[in-house]
Amino acid sequence: MKHNPIIASITEESQIDQAVACGVKRVNLMTGNINNLEQIVKPLRHAGKQVFVHVEMVGGIGRDAAAIQYLAEAFRIDGIITTKSNAIATARAHGLASIQRVFAIDTAAVETALRMIKNCNPDEVELMPGLMPRIIRDMKQRIKQPLIVGGLIREKQEISSALDSGADYVSIGDAALWQWKRETSE
Repeated sequence: MKHNPIIASITEESQIDQAVACGVKRVNLMTGNINNLEQIVKPLRHAGKQVFVHVEMVGGIGRDAAAIQYLAEAFRIDGIITTKSNAIATARAHGLASIQRVFAIDTAAVETALRMIKNCNPDEVELMPGLMPRIIRDMKQRIKQPLIVGGLIREKQEISSALDSGADYVSIGDAALWQWKRETSE
């Protein structure tokens, strides 16, 4: 089976059914709260999706070790997304994959992010925003983890540009782009 580089970033609960029905294998959950998380995760898991929960964006989830342990045990998610380096080690201790989300707002932020990545060693890195081909190429050359890019991507050609620049995955919140497929010249 072909590698699908699209990750469905679910930013509204109304997108759950679309994510279940579409061909993506992975979803980044950035909506909901601790009270309805089971109703959100269950259909996604039943549809065979890998579910990553953004611990800073899903309501009612703390950023401490107990919260990450609870996510692992109660919901059997595949991993977490976080901007917090300390959450990476906790996720690893509980058998969860981790995505370190970093923001490239200037050179100093990129250098700080690279130091954090080296120190906490997440499974994957998500670079925001995803519309910077030169920064994508540079980051990909300087890290060993798979690189996800996301944020502000609105057009099919932006997906292609990100992948052509070295991104392994593109995280997209627009459900209309979740079915994107690379056009080939064959």
